[in-house]
Amino acid sequence: MIEIIPAIDIIDGKCVRLTQGDYEQKKVYNEDPVEVAKAFEAHGIKRLHVVDLDGARSKHIVNAACVERIASCTSLVIDFGGGIKTDGDLRTAFDAGASLVTVGSLAVTHPHTFIAWMEYYGAERFILGADVKNGLISINGWKEEGDESLIPFIEKYRQKGIRQVLCTDIARDGMLQGPSTELYKEVMKRFPALHLIASGGVSGMDDIRQLNEAGIPAVVFGKAIYEGKILLEELKEFIEC
Repeated sequence: MIEIIPAIDIIDGKCVRLTQGDYEQKKVYNEDPVEVAKAFEAHGIKRLHVVDLDGARSKHIVNAACVERIASCTSLVIDFGGGIKTDGDLRTAFDAGASLVTVGSLAVTHPHTFIAWMEYYGAERFILGADVKNGLISINGWKEEGDESLIPFIEKYRQKGIRQVLCTDIARDGMLQGPSTELYKEVMKRFPALHLIASGGVSGMDDIRQLNEAGIPAVVFGKAIYEGKILLEELKEFIEC
């Protein structure tokens, strides 16, 4: 059964969502991310994806205090991303209560650093962030397009022990127009043992059912919940009690 992972994106300590990563298309949904996290937990959610959007733009962690508050007020497994560029950022994320850390841009620009982190902390504590635009990996808050293609990018880090990959189709993110199921099926065909986390475009329960039927291991989504397209009660069919 597909793993359900709601997302909380943070700007200025508030729960927000962007559209296609555009900071000019920001909408605030709750002043307190902890309230949102508690609501998820109350409905049986076990894991949470937290993104420090200020950190992604500033290239260093900004909202560690929010992560710490969520971790101290819930028992959710937190995977955290956004602005992790240095050893200090990584320690800050883990010290704040993140169980796992998502690394994307740095895995493109400084692969030796990322590999060293995996060797030191264990590859199981990392999620490879693969943000895709026009078939290429994008970096730095989706503002820059790299020259690496998705499959070779994943393959490189699979060989180093990465088990989880968060793949986001930027063109669909925040659009509520359905996920890139065919893209995710292609990835799973190439890497059948991968814990692939689909992200981008989920607009309702049918999209989650489609991903589940396609054998996608996990899905991250947020806007569909915040816009009322998916009710938390509806997720129970995918949540093991």
